Amino acid sequence: MTSEHPEVDTDVEPFETVAARPPQEPPVETPDGVSTGSTSGGGSTSGAGSFGDAAAEMANETEVEGGEVDELTALRKETAERTADLQRLQAEFLNYKRRVERDRDLVRENAVFAVLSPMLDVLDSIDRAREAGELEGGFKGVADQLERIVGGLGLSKFGEPGDPFDPTHHEALSHIGTDPDVDVVTCKHIAKAGYRIGDRVVRAAQVLVVDPEPVA
Repeated sequence: MTSEHPEVDTDVEPFETVAARPPQEPPVETPDGVSTGSTSGGGSTSGAGSFGDAAAEMANETEVEGGEVDELTALRKETAERTADLQRLQAEFLNYKRRVERDRDLVRENAVFAVLSPMLDVLDSIDRAREAGELEGGFKGVADQLERIVGGLGLSKFGEPGDPFDPTHHEALSHIGTDPDVDVVTCKHIAKAGYRIGDRVVRAAQVLVVDPEPVA
């Protein structure tokens, strides 16, 4: 009699093999949708690797941005320093230009003064001849031309009878009494006219002055 045996499934693992296999943890879904699962032997998962790469990339970006900020700050500081240098140079140039112009005007005034000073006596003689009525004919033409020339060079005459006495512009040769018509010391007679070049007094006017009457 032939006995029938049931067929044995040879693909089924033995119970001892299944029992010896370590348990596996279920996969965990991360906030970014990446599923991670534990592996045998404590190895890193693909999800952990993704997080590490992202963190490294963010660190690199932060480092790059920090470097750009430092470079921009340095450029701004250098620009401010160069601007300050240019402003300082401009101020120094303007001061130098003013000094040069002032010195040039002073040199010109000194040259004119050196040339015209000896001519003041000639101009005084012309004034006396004019007062005496002797300035006529060709002599008058020469005198007028000479006065125009020295006037064009910047020499101007001042001092008229009735001017208030100013010690910076007048030299009092004498007091000739009092005058009820004046309230301050006044130039009554001009002995010699004064001359100046610009604001510089070349020669003070020589005058005779009168005083106001004292108050009773």
